[in-house]
Amino acid sequence: MAKRHEYKLFVTWERASRNYLVSIPGKPPIPGSADPVFGGDAARWNPEELFLASLSACHQLWYLGLCAGAGVSVLGYEDSAEGLMLEETQGGAGQFTEVVLRPQVRLAPGADAAKALALHHTAHEMCFIARSVNFPVSVEPVIC
Repeated sequence: MAKRHEYKLFVTWERASRNYLVSIPGKPPIPGSADPVFGGDAARWNPEELFLASLSACHQLWYLGLCAGAGVSVLGYEDSAEGLMLEETQGGAGQFTEVVLRPQVRLAPGADAAKALALHHTAHEMCFIARSVNFPVSVEPVIC
């Protein structure tokens, strides 16, 4: 039987601005705004950045869990993710057309680099967020 996971949060608009707060009881709020191109505050997270962060974090968490289960000792993990969004209509509506994740993984001495590299493929197949989008998400890992 399939497990059901449900997520709830609150998004509250800050009146007379393009700003909002994302909140969940018991967690620090995330200050958000529109992308500065759309009149938002560059100091706050915009929805496009949060979306890209979700894809990157989902891959990272799956990957690190798979490595732990396979006995691959990871000492460091960084991702330099990039997303491309195109405006496609006269009204300004658009959509993401691709995302590239570029994780750099530092392994413990003696760790199996080939296995570590292969686990990126499995993590990509398992990531809930990547499986939910209608555009390509590619992964270009580097093992150090």
